[in-house]
Amino acid sequence: MRQLAELGAEAYSKPSDQLDYIKDLIESQVADGADYIAVNLDAFGESDPAVAVQMMVEYVRLIRRFGRGVPVCIDSSDNNILTAGLEEWYTGDQAVPQPLLNSVKDYTMTAMLPLKKEFDYAVVGLLVSEEAAAGPGDSHSVDELYCLAKRIFDCAVGEYGFKAGEIFFDSTVFPLAIDMPMQPGAAGYTYRAFETIKKIKNDPAMAGVHCSLGVSNCARDLPARKVGICRAYVAKAMEYGLDAGIVNTAHHFGESPAAPELLELVDAYAKMDGSAEAMMRAMDLMGQFCRASRGTS
Repeated sequence: MRQLAELGAEAYSKPSDQLDYIKDLIESQVADGADYIAVNLDAFGESDPAVAVQMMVEYVRLIRRFGRGVPVCIDSSDNNILTAGLEEWYTGDQAVPQPLLNSVKDYTMTAMLPLKKEFDYAVVGLLVSEEAAAGPGDSHSVDELYCLAKRIFDCAVGEYGFKAGEIFFDSTVFPLAIDMPMQPGAAGYTYRAFETIKKIKNDPAMAGVHCSLGVSNCARDLPARKVGICRAYVAKAMEYGLDAGIVNTAHHFGESPAAPELLELVDAYAKMDGSAEAMMRAMDLMGQFCRASRGTS
């Protein structure tokens, strides 16, 4: 992406190896069955947000051009980037499929959800809050995360006409490598993410909503077998109700079987409920995994 941008004003229309790479990436994800092509350009807007806004416009055009009818998932923490991508997706007279906006939070929803009146789109509700956490260890509890989902759902459906199936909730992924509670009695991040999914999916008032996770973050900082860990993470999360994810479709997560020992490892983190026994089990299995991965005794 950076190399392509450095080619100048015609970078996104003039043939080049960099443009071919992006084209092939889009087409390969489509061929492997992607429901959306996700684009996040926040790294380019750290010093100048306007740069990321313009780049999002260009990438939306590329997906409309090379995506063979698969819609874009416009992914950003910046509302201006989300809005620019959405507006560009609907530029022109050609009919396009419904895109996905990732994401809105309970403190940004009143700015973003009204766009539904102008543009048809599905939305990811990111379960983070500006409010102080009340859970053990200064963390947001499952109940707090669930309440965030309810607030977003009620606003989206009740005020702006979203259907339940147009709403995806993201309870966020924390790296397993550092998923250790900082205070006694505090549940792990993976436990909270999975239990929140289960609580949302078991609420009949929100029947039909989806739950999605940015899966690759779970394997960050691990020494090996990152694809295998992600595969196990998805398989375990699906037991709690996960039905969507930001993934590389080539890995066929949720379809190819996960390794039993990696499932056991993820399961230990999914059950780290704040008890000393659960934490020790997760730490022991992680130690075994790291030693085996590094080839040490």
